[in-house]
Amino acid sequence: MTALESQGAAARAAARALALAPAAQKNRALEAIAQALLSHEGALLEANALDLSAAQAAGTRPALLDRLALTPERVAGMAQGARQIAALPDPTGTADRSFTRPNGLRVSRRRVPLGVVGIIYEARPNVTVDAAALCLKSGNACILRGGKEAFRSNRAEVELMRGALEAAGLPRDCVSLVQDTSRASAQELMHLDQYLDVLIPRGGAGLIRAVAKEASVPVIRTGEGVCHIYVDSAANLDMAVRILHNAKCSRPSVCNAAECVVVHRDAAKAFWEKALPLLDQNQVELRADPEALALLGGRACPATEEDWDSEYGDYILAVKTVGSLEEAVDFINAHGSGHSECIVTESYQNAQDFLDQVDAAAVYVNASTRFTDGGEFGLGAEIGISTQKMHARGPMGLEELTSWKYVIYGSGQVRE
Repeated sequence: MTALESQGAAARAAARALALAPAAQKNRALEAIAQALLSHEGALLEANALDLSAAQAAGTRPALLDRLALTPERVAGMAQGARQIAALPDPTGTADRSFTRPNGLRVSRRRVPLGVVGIIYEARPNVTVDAAALCLKSGNACILRGGKEAFRSNRAEVELMRGALEAAGLPRDCVSLVQDTSRASAQELMHLDQYLDVLIPRGGAGLIRAVAKEASVPVIRTGEGVCHIYVDSAANLDMAVRILHNAKCSRPSVCNAAECVVVHRDAAKAFWEKALPLLDQNQVELRADPEALALLGGRACPATEEDWDSEYGDYILAVKTVGSLEEAVDFINAHGSGHSECIVTESYQNAQDFLDQVDAAAVYVNASTRFTDGGEFGLGAEIGISTQKMHARGPMGLEELTSWKYVIYGSGQVRE
């Protein structure tokens, strides 16, 4: 048995115990996790500083360094996230429907944990705590496999959480971290069918597509974020500029950041006069189609076909000009990743048409795509933004980490 198989067996055993744990005990564990994070903030920041130093030496881009960095505020945010999850209702054990058949069988459908959840993710140490806390509250054991860039940070966080679980009377192996960050460990995790019930990749499009293609464990695709802001001919342009700047520049490395702005040609000249000064503050690189290039001149470079499908994760923005709402919708449906899309408009009919026709997990009217987040939606932290259509779509909170069990009470019935 390999080290990862042993880890899977331990997680499977822990999941069986966790599935029987009452909500109060899970909440005590979450509170213990929150307190451990706050009490050991210094050790977490020291581990993270080593990760950051190594990443800087390797020439990691600033936007990705921001993803990797922990600060006192982010540590406090992780602790607060664990407490918010503790305050949410326990989704397990509840029945959403119950009925009696003509033969007297009483049938109910109960929500139950998925079991053991594997999570493959990149340099995001906050994901370690968010994912573990959500799995814990929903009754799932989790095996975490983070990127090598954040290994020291992840290891420090997981050890604190395992100690907190033990203090609350739950198995330490409810949460575990893959210690090998090589490609081989990711490959093995993708085929750990005997122990994993589901695998969730979080990261860039390359990681997610590779896992979905390779894994024999069922996969929930999350986080592919080619998101668009469409500036309609009927847009309030001051609003459109604020929304675009927030969606692109507030945190360009995250999956709900805008990667492409689609502008109606009737609004284009006036829009760019207002937008450029704000985008210039962050030195946003523009990659534009020929019509936009004529307006932007030397401020932009020509877009390639690859730009329409790129998740940059950086201060880079693709620019597309269209002549109608229908053209915008067709472009977004062709090139979006199904994550989050926005229309800025003062036309009620255009807004409704956009909402009805755009195929994405979250569709906005006059608001930044940066709100696609479990916390912002009131779900607590989220384990990812699902861009698929089966089982879970959009921010994956507690309910999305559960399945159903049918429970049937009889009095001796047999089928004729």
